Amino acid sequence: IGAAKLVVVVAIFLLTFYVISQVFEIKMDANLGHIFARSALDAAARSTKPPRYKCGISKACPEKHFAFKMASGAANVVGPKICVEDNVLMSGVKNNVGRGINVALVNGKTGEPLDTKFFDMWGGDVAPFIEFLKSIQDGTIVLMGTYDDGATKLNEEARKLIAELGSTSITNLGFRDNWVFCGGKGIKTKSPFEQHIKNNKDTNKYEGWPEVVEMEGCIPQKQD
Repeated sequence: IGAAKLVVVVAIFLLTFYVISQVFEIKMDANLGHIFARSALDAAARSTKPPRYKCGISKACPEKHFAFKMASGAANVVGPKICVEDNVLMSGVKNNVGRGINVALVNGKTGEPLDTKFFDMWGGDVAPFIEFLKSIQDGTIVLMGTYDDGATKLNEEARKLIAELGSTSITNLGFRDNWVFCGGKGIKTKSPFEQHIKNNKDTNKYEGWPEVVEMEGCIPQKQD
């Protein structure tokens, strides 16, 4: 009888152990399956997620080029934004933009920011702007964007100095036009980086102001 009891106890123990081991194995398999499924989904998500390029531009710049993206102001509400090499140089968030023409200077060899300023072309004086334009060193990348009104106080001297940076639209930039421009001091040709929308009450997106103009591109690095 004792031997029979022992056999039954051992059998029950083995059966219990078998059942428990089966349950735990199933749970372990399920957990492993869940982990593998999740990592596969994560990998798929990573592979389908579009790559992000500097300043959020649509495609990568070639070697020896600096990525940039910029936008003019929106009416007199949202300031302009200037980004170079993933570095936001000017924006409303940085609180360094203002009514008129906003200017960022960048080293043409290294892509490093040099200076940012804005000049009020509605209620301000054009003289400090002219002095600033004259002080820009050769080889400097110059990025400009309007906010509210960038033209009322502009005179022929200021327009000529900006034209020498490669701008073609500056000659007919008018009251509350939206304009973005990227050129350089010492440039020998007209810049391909310029967008200009005229202030026109029939086509304006905002009451009294045209829509925002945006521009992106790749600026060639200055070579010695």
